[in-house]
Amino acid sequence: MNRAAIRMRRNQFRLAALACLSALCLGLLAPTAAAADMRSRQWHLDAMKAERMWQVSTGEGVTVAVIDSGVDSSVPEMRGQLLSGKDFSGKGQGVNHDNEGHGTSMAMIIAGRRSGDGPWGLAPGSKVLPLKYVGGYGLVNMAKAIRYAADQGAKVINISRGRPAVKEAQVELQPAIDYANKKGSLIFAGTGNDGDNGNAPVYPASLPGVVGIGAVDKSLKVAEFSTYGPQVALAAPGVSIPTRCSAALRYCVEDGTSDATAIASASAALIWSAHPKWTNNQVLRVMMETAGKPEDGKVPSKYLGYGIVRPRKVLLDKEGDPGPADVNPLLTARSTASPSQTPQSVPNDGHAGRAQNQSGQTANSDSDVWPIIVAAGAVAGAAIIGGLMIARRRRAQLNS
Repeated sequence: MNRAAIRMRRNQFRLAALACLSALCLGLLAPTAAAADMRSRQWHLDAMKAERMWQVSTGEGVTVAVIDSGVDSSVPEMRGQLLSGKDFSGKGQGVNHDNEGHGTSMAMIIAGRRSGDGPWGLAPGSKVLPLKYVGGYGLVNMAKAIRYAADQGAKVINISRGRPAVKEAQVELQPAIDYANKKGSLIFAGTGNDGDNGNAPVYPASLPGVVGIGAVDKSLKVAEFSTYGPQVALAAPGVSIPTRCSAALRYCVEDGTSDATAIASASAALIWSAHPKWTNNQVLRVMMETAGKPEDGKVPSKYLGYGIVRPRKVLLDKEGDPGPADVNPLLTARSTASPSQTPQSVPNDGHAGRAQNQSGQTANSDSDVWPIIVAAGAVAGAAIIGGLMIARRRRAQLNS
């Protein structure tokens, strides 16, 4: 999508917002409609059959470290969901102060309480360990946060951030990543949002031992903005994800591999909670095995990696072989993969075919296809009620 189209869409959202606010002021809409609308728009929960999965697992007993801009503890959806974290930013404001809203947003996508107040997290039984790293020494602080998360027993480490793939980043981060993996943690990181603007790789998603996550849309096609390449291990929903964002923490809808990463992390928490004796390698292996494969069935795909995360295949259908406990399946797979295993049929349509090239599944039956449930009412879907805000968070957050 070019910048003019993005501006046009933003203006459309603003007009819809103003219309909805006017209706609210006239008493035409009930205040309780805000929460109901937010839940109805969480298409990824419906597509992933979250309600059914929660009968088996909610992520209970699993700690997910969120290494980001902090998590605001005053947000209703996060009450009772946060552990005592740590501020590595050096700014002195504390880990529960989030002047961006990004870390809070990711925490909500992972573990937001199931209530009528706002969006629900995919793994509401899990606990979030907030770790704030942004500051003048970002790479050093991120490395410290990774080590701390592992020492605190965080099974899942979510890093919905990225830094330019330079040598200094690898020098600082790789030892911490290796340390966390040896301690038993599973690290997920966003691959970036520049797939349609240079496609530059970012760290830590590009480093060995990190599970790089790409983004797909409601049709289960790779999002145009999702940065692609051999660093993509898995993909998850990352378009039109309802949450809170901005420093004011208004309700909004986001796009980005940041959001996809949070959903992948929550998926791992659901699986790990149901199989607490599995190691990080075993959880990752079943996620790779049960992922929805690209249309041509060839993996790894440079757009979707080993496919779209489907924790329901593990929890509900009892699929996936955990395999050996001490072998990282991603590192093994990458060492044996050849360039011919990536899809070649990319149409020359001026957009590199990223959104058109990949479909999320190779379905042989209806049971193998995600049921996409789209909320009815275009105006209601774009409504802003009582502070609800539509936003597009792409490069601004991931590249900070």
